[in-house]
Amino acid sequence: MKELSLNILDVAKNSVTAGATLIGITVEETPERLSITITDNGCGMTPEFVSRVTDPFTTTRTTRKVGLGLPLMKMEAQMAGGDLTIESQVGVGTTVVTWFDPRNIDMPPLGDVTSTIVTLIQGSPDIDFVYTHRKNGEDYTLDTREIREIMGGIPLCEPEILAWLTDYLSENETIIEGKR
Repeated sequence: MKELSLNILDVAKNSVTAGATLIGITVEETPERLSITITDNGCGMTPEFVSRVTDPFTTTRTTRKVGLGLPLMKMEAQMAGGDLTIESQVGVGTTVVTWFDPRNIDMPPLGDVTSTIVTLIQGSPDIDFVYTHRKNGEDYTLDTREIREIMGGIPLCEPEILAWLTDYLSENETIIEGKR
């Protein structure tokens, strides 16, 4: 994939498919390392399946016989001096951690994380997402559980709420990037 934000979208959609009701996405950036952690409380995977899940010919899908999301993310991480690990427990959930060396010439760009998070919320409005981004001594968190409480039952997929979420994320990404 051309941007890591698309990998985040793909892995988080796997969490949705696995029945997760809470998905955490954390991006941490330092000059030496960029790490992406995605956690969920979905159905989890057996140890045997975890050992095979980065093989492109291992998938739970019935519509096609390949699953490229995790294999591509692992390959991109390894090409950029990093790696990918998966911890999972059946009935508890899964954690995928990917890290990269941002100084590596093969480091893919992070991409449009704002659109990724908004797309996830819009496409799965009943699932809670907690997105945290840390960089340059700054951090912020967007927690849909807090927004739901404030909105008092208004669905998060309403256009006005999605516009506010986009503005909130864009503004905080600007701050994190040190452009303000």
